[in-house]
Amino acid sequence: MTVDRVESDGVSATLSVRSSAPAAACSGCGSRSARVHGRYRRSLADSPVAGRAVKVVVTVRRFKCVNDACCQTTFSEQIPGLTSPFAGRTPTLTKELVSIALALAGRAGSRLATRLGMPCGRDLLIKLIRAQPAPEVPKVTVLGVDDFAIRRRHSYNTILIDMETHRPIDVLPDREAQTLADWLTAHPGVEIVCRDRGGAYAEGVRAGAPDATQVADRFHLWKNLCEAAQKTVVAHHGCLRQAARAEAEVQPEAEPDEHTPPPEIPGPPSRDYPLAARTRQRHADVRECLARGLSRAAVGRELNLDIQTVRRFADAATVEELLVKAEHRSSRLDPWRDMVNQHWNAGVTNAQDITAELRVLGFTGSIQIIRRYLRPLRPHGDGRKRGLGKSAPTIPAIPKPRQVSRWMLTHPDHLDEDDALGLKAAVSSCEHLERLHSHIRAFAAIMQQRRGADLPAWLDTVDSDDLPALHTLATGLRRDLDAVINGLTLEHNSGAVEGAVTRIKALKRQCYGRANFDLLRLRILLILDQRHVIVARAEIHERPQRPRGLLPLPERTVQRLLADPISGRHGMGGVFTWPCSGLSLGHGGSGGSEGGRRNSALVPLTVAEVRRLLAAGPARHVASMH
Repeated sequence: MTVDRVESDGVSATLSVRSSAPAAACSGCGSRSARVHGRYRRSLADSPVAGRAVKVVVTVRRFKCVNDACCQTTFSEQIPGLTSPFAGRTPTLTKELVSIALALAGRAGSRLATRLGMPCGRDLLIKLIRAQPAPEVPKVTVLGVDDFAIRRRHSYNTILIDMETHRPIDVLPDREAQTLADWLTAHPGVEIVCRDRGGAYAEGVRAGAPDATQVADRFHLWKNLCEAAQKTVVAHHGCLRQAARAEAEVQPEAEPDEHTPPPEIPGPPSRDYPLAARTRQRHADVRECLARGLSRAAVGRELNLDIQTVRRFADAATVEELLVKAEHRSSRLDPWRDMVNQHWNAGVTNAQDITAELRVLGFTGSIQIIRRYLRPLRPHGDGRKRGLGKSAPTIPAIPKPRQVSRWMLTHPDHLDEDDALGLKAAVSSCEHLERLHSHIRAFAAIMQQRRGADLPAWLDTVDSDDLPALHTLATGLRRDLDAVINGLTLEHNSGAVEGAVTRIKALKRQCYGRANFDLLRLRILLILDQRHVIVARAEIHERPQRPRGLLPLPERTVQRLLADPISGRHGMGGVFTWPCSGLSLGHGGSGGSEGGRRNSALVPLTVAEVRRLLAAGPARHVASMH
């Protein structure tokens, strides 16, 4: 290719080029021809240079085909790497636009491309994505399966991951068992399937790959245990209040003082949450309808409630399980609650003064949090009236159910001293919580040490205790016992699948409004595949660079070099070292100060130097491997 002229107006650059090849191949039959029929000009957009748009004007020759049997009389020449049939862009620019489209989709990609000097519309970027071929599905032995929501509670897709490379290999349009079974039938060779505990995927694997080993994900197993532990702590949270009340009663009595307020049960000031009142009333209504013999569907129709809401209220053993979010929600004030109580009892009733003192100590909440907390303590609950009002609790606040659950589910080595003491006090106040903590630690040991064979014994121990939430968990685990035991025994898990689902959520939101299944599937397969390629290249660049001129050789090649006739001997020694991973050639001396220095620090040599040393004889070589 010859560049005839380069022009620039300060905003864009124009290159006039032409091909210098004497002949071109026919696009119909492939015959080469040098008979020029005519010429015409063709404008192509190219990648920008220094932020300036580039236009390439190509003088294209039209040739006559010399093959009489060809259906084309004339054809246009194509310059490799520059022109493509019916394209207004160079392949380089097209690749850059495809990369932008895969990363940012339509609108955002169009804005970035325009800013970089490659103006294009959003529809063009989406069209470029759809024009890309989907990667071929490789042979997979360890498969990861999980679903992700297109529209939550309405439609879902399924992502398939090669667990050995952590790369997505396909996306299915739903999460039905038959769809997965058909895919597994069309792609034999899967030996292990990592999945969650959903019944549809288990059925699909049994139908499509009956010989494959199913592995339940450990993350979901631990998540299910966390949910069961939370329900148990909520059900027995009253034991903590009873223990605090008993502790307050057995405290040594102080001298009688008519001004000393009686000890109060630790906890935040009582406050009637509208959500709590509505939840109690709704729970009573659902229980009353069920007592009359109505089905859950009939209860939903009578109370105008969704079936999921009715099921949640019906399955709750007590109303306290439903009031966790309303009455035990976490707040920024929790670590400072005792200090606020001390200020209030000391006579500091101004919320602004209390907030100022707490901010010096690191409090980051707003003054409104302090005001809402102190409002029930003021006379008649009116924040505008000043006065001591009610006394604040003097005993440390009872830990909330969520906090107690976190203590139980955290590794003992990761608890600080205060948390460890709080956990010890909570467990000692209720035997049910003590047994729950014991079961959690036993399950954690099974999962951490991969002792899946001990799971049946753990399930039997759970069934012997009066912990309904854990009974429900044990029943669910027994339904999928083989997969659960494999998940607690084998090294495989669905961590890579969960990471892919997280990235898919970002891709889905970028294509909001235009993310049909075909477009979303291509973006998932292409951009995540491209990401792994970039990561692989980065890992390659991070490896230690080998010295130039050195040739890493396998042991067989070294043996052949050592037995080369050029040396006249066989079995000649040599020093074989390579710091990275392989095998290379080095040498060391066997006498003199210079030889000693080179022997202490093995010096890699080129093949020519090795041959020279081999020709010198075996007395100067020492064999070594590392």
